[in-house]
Amino acid sequence: MNTQRAVMWGGFLGLSAVLAWAPGHWFGVEAVAPIAGQARSHATSVKVQAAVPGDEAASPSRDLFPSQQWTAPQTLATVTEQPVLSAPTPVAPSAPALPFQFIGRMGERDDLQIFLQSGEKLYVVRQGDVIDDTYRLDRVSATELSLVYLPLHQPQTLSVGSAP
Repeated sequence: MNTQRAVMWGGFLGLSAVLAWAPGHWFGVEAVAPIAGQARSHATSVKVQAAVPGDEAASPSRDLFPSQQWTAPQTLATVTEQPVLSAPTPVAPSAPALPFQFIGRMGERDDLQIFLQSGEKLYVVRQGDVIDDTYRLDRVSATELSLVYLPLHQPQTLSVGSAP
């Protein structure tokens, strides 16, 4: 059993030596070739190195342990010219969009009732009535309603369709 173990170790070490020698033998071959068109006395030698494409480890000029920086390189600060911002002009407040939807009307010219809906609420109003202390119904015509937004005293109109 000892001879078998010795043969195995010998084969392993021999194969390792061949593999260690092979890359230098096959991939590091240097040939000296004269340059065509020059005299033999002025011929210079050119090193021709055969390498497998993608085998960068065979390149003798490659740095195996390049220096590394873990921080990003510092950039120089640049000065950019920014326009001077003027004071913002105040925007005049405006009334929000009307929250009402016209449902219908009932009655005659003297006792005309208007039905308006806002979300789930249904309002029955007449000319001059105030809705939720926010809107007042000023004028009722055949095609539109004129309401006033009371906090800003701004008039708004709501289209009610065609005349009956």
